[in-house]
Amino acid sequence: MTATKHELLRSHLQNLIERELAPDERLPTERDLAQEFGVSRMTVRQALERLENERRVYRVRGAGTFVARPAITKSIELTSFSDDMRRRGLAPGAHLRTAESVPAGASVGFALGLSPADEVVHLERVRTADGVPMCIEHTYLAAALVPKLLDRPFDNSLYDLLRDQYHIRLVRAEQSIRATVLDEATATLLQVPAFSPALLVERTAYDQRDRPVERAMSTYRGDRYAFEIEVVRPATDGTA
Repeated sequence: MTATKHELLRSHLQNLIERELAPDERLPTERDLAQEFGVSRMTVRQALERLENERRVYRVRGAGTFVARPAITKSIELTSFSDDMRRRGLAPGAHLRTAESVPAGASVGFALGLSPADEVVHLERVRTADGVPMCIEHTYLAAALVPKLLDRPFDNSLYDLLRDQYHIRLVRAEQSIRATVLDEATATLLQVPAFSPALLVERTAYDQRDRPVERAMSTYRGDRYAFEIEVVRPATDGTA
């Protein structure tokens, strides 16, 4: 069976993305592709939109369409960012922006079972994979559980630090994920355009004694991160 022009175009774009072009390299223009394959620019645009929806390319207004870097998929498990990256053969990193002791406030205090006036350690870090920014993390820990934490380095896994230095092992978490867009300041830190899509993950993690230990708010780049969720059908009594 002879391939249609649309199928040939699709195959050509896949070959460019998978074999010929590196991440962040620009694809041919819509006009050039339309002329080469004898199709309308609308057909080309639809093919590129499909690839964009699959996160295989991204567009920059006025500049063109570019090959996207592979997305990182995270399963819903209580693992550290560092562990996630190492599993994928990527080098985890962290750029510490803030390390301070502050009052918990109402929201963080409620999550950690503290008074709003109780002290918490607040860490803000830009997390990277092979040097590329992936997310901004805001982490809050009850100061009473982690004395002198601010005197320690934060360039590796915080979960490993809690386990090794404070004998705190985080075993479960309550987590929510929702879509958002990046403001200009956060987009700059993540090296993406302002108002790019992102994922906001809010988590309260509990230790082996079922104490709430960590409250974290993480903003992940929408073009590089996805969450994988296993959905199980509940048991029934055999009725439809």
